[in-house]
Amino acid sequence: MSDSVNYAKLFGFKSIPAAAIFAICYIPLCVYFIPKVIMRRTYVVFTVTLFCFMRVLAFIIRVVLIASNTAGENENVFITDEVLFSIGFFGLLFGAYGLVLDRLSLLTTSKAYDNPLSFLMQNRRLFHLALTAGMIMGIIGITDSTSSTPSSSGPTLRKASVIVFVILTVLQAYQTFILVMSERSENSETLAHDLGSSIGARHGAMIFGAISVLLLVREIYMLATIGSSTTQNKEYTWYPFVALPELVCVALYALPGIIPPPAPGIYDLPK
Repeated sequence: MSDSVNYAKLFGFKSIPAAAIFAICYIPLCVYFIPKVIMRRTYVVFTVTLFCFMRVLAFIIRVVLIASNTAGENENVFITDEVLFSIGFFGLLFGAYGLVLDRLSLLTTSKAYDNPLSFLMQNRRLFHLALTAGMIMGIIGITDSTSSTPSSSGPTLRKASVIVFVILTVLQAYQTFILVMSERSENSETLAHDLGSSIGARHGAMIFGAISVLLLVREIYMLATIGSSTTQNKEYTWYPFVALPELVCVALYALPGIIPPPAPGIYDLPK
């Protein structure tokens, strides 16, 4: 009989304190966003909130994988953790995209940047479908490539998922650039009247710019390590280039005034 494989050790999961600290950091963010979901009732806020809960669960599972040899050798538990970390980014990116569009809708100067690409990018359904396709490919790819009997299609689908998310992250960064330029051209009194005087309202464009940079850092790292899951999961690079940017992004979402009052639309939650 062959020896059991400890997937946590194989893929470089070592630090219990790091995983525990990140799980604890996401808990107050979960508590903060729950009332936002109830009050705003939009899919954008819902996906950001869901992301926080996914990260709490994923980091708790990671702690268990490291602490317990039995859990570490359980292929299904390991795959569940990897899938949670992969699909969670859906909520983070969709949240950034949706909140930037919500803020752009309040600006009159954004019309100056209308072009075919901007028009295409403002199609929320299309962006959502592309994100969903990337997420599905990621789930299938991770499940297959990390299983005990992987096929050749698993790594291909995983790489395709990363590429889709990279492209969408770059497009979201372009949309944020339009927001920054539009707010610089907007009348300051009109901006204060429409958005308020909170830190998020006054400096929202720059904060979204910082969020876009952090998302790009994450995706550039994922793209740079696309050829090896083991390299991608090395903790001394994974935490500063993936886990930390995600946490800072969500913390920035929580700043007062960053989430504007949304206009009624197709991405309202049922009441």
